[in-house]
Amino acid sequence: MAAGYLEILRAKHAARLLTGTLVGRLPNATAAIALVLFVRAEGGTYSLAGVLAAVYGVANAVGQPVLGRLVDLYGQPRVQLPAAVVSALAMGAFAFSGTDPLPFACAAVAAAGLFTPPLEGGLRALWPSVLRREEQVHTAYAMDAVAQEVMFTVGPLLVTLCVSLWSERAALLVLNAVGVLGALSVVCSPPSRAWRSAPREAHWLGALRSPGLLALLGAFLFVGVALGSITVACVPYADGHGGDAVYGWLMAALGLGALLGGTAYGAWRWTGEPARRLQGIVALLAVCYLPLTLMPGAVAMVLLTVLAGVFLAPAIACAFVLVDRHAPGGTLTEAFSWLVTTITVGASVGTGVAGPVVEAGGALWGFAVPGAAGGVSLFVLLVTRRLLTGPVGRAVVAASAENDPNRAVEPRFSSGDRA
Repeated sequence: MAAGYLEILRAKHAARLLTGTLVGRLPNATAAIALVLFVRAEGGTYSLAGVLAAVYGVANAVGQPVLGRLVDLYGQPRVQLPAAVVSALAMGAFAFSGTDPLPFACAAVAAAGLFTPPLEGGLRALWPSVLRREEQVHTAYAMDAVAQEVMFTVGPLLVTLCVSLWSERAALLVLNAVGVLGALSVVCSPPSRAWRSAPREAHWLGALRSPGLLALLGAFLFVGVALGSITVACVPYADGHGGDAVYGWLMAALGLGALLGGTAYGAWRWTGEPARRLQGIVALLAVCYLPLTLMPGAVAMVLLTVLAGVFLAPAIACAFVLVDRHAPGGTLTEAFSWLVTTITVGASVGTGVAGPVVEAGGALWGFAVPGAAGGVSLFVLLVTRRLLTGPVGRAVVAASAENDPNRAVEPRFSSGDRA
């Protein structure tokens, strides 16, 4: 199972790019918990902490596709590193000023979120030029999805470690400084410096002019809703079955399920049309949310939560393949960034929807929301299947330019039957 992953990591620059990207994304992965702990340490309320975390999240959702488009236009080093520095400086300003005055705190947190570098989309744009073979790239997408689960599990632990060793302010400063070092490692690598986006047609919609990409984003909006709603639904269940410790186990189980599913998915060599495969994966994702409504004892519930997470990473990895296929030429980083933004927005919507549902009907109805959202996501995929399985509508671009063999151009693989 691990042979495919080891083959990728042995490729030149691959381990550095993956590690640098994960380290560079630590500030984003830990922002919510770091902000809450810092605001509470400053004497602020949970409501204020929630507002600042929401400001960061909204700004981040706006900034990712914008910065992604700039990366496609001007290259990775000119955008990724300056953005990482500005984001870190903004969070540092917030860490030193605190929550008073509030307008400045909101502005600083918004700037930190807005300028978070699109390292996630940038890495996926780099994989084809680093790995060359299509099946390796698709395995790398799965490994990328698995690595996300590891990062979002380890990140909060690093925050608590920094807090215990130093302080909440130090946690904000250290993690954002480390994030800049991660971005620096990526943009100083030869693949990042050499990478250039494919030729693009000037259009104000950018990546969003692709009907297939819009269909995919519509489906994954509801995958995000499922993710956001399940985190809320688990709260009242945990309150009645052991409290915060049980809630922590449920969230860890969700991540473990995604980790196991993504690992298995990436180790298999898939054939056939990826759009049809995604329909099956999302159907299984929706079905596996439904047993949560049984709400058994804590141990059984943890096991059901593992099952609920199994098809998440495979769904995201398969979506990466479709983004690569349907992104218009020259918009690949932007397209991947739109997927990140869509899931983030969906998760925020899911959190907002699940709250009133839980208050009205309790945890049972709260757990029905992710299953329903998964069903809607599947419905969108089925309705738009012709857009996702039809012609990509763009030319295939060679992996290297004829006139400059040292220049890594955004490679585009043909739409064969392997995915």
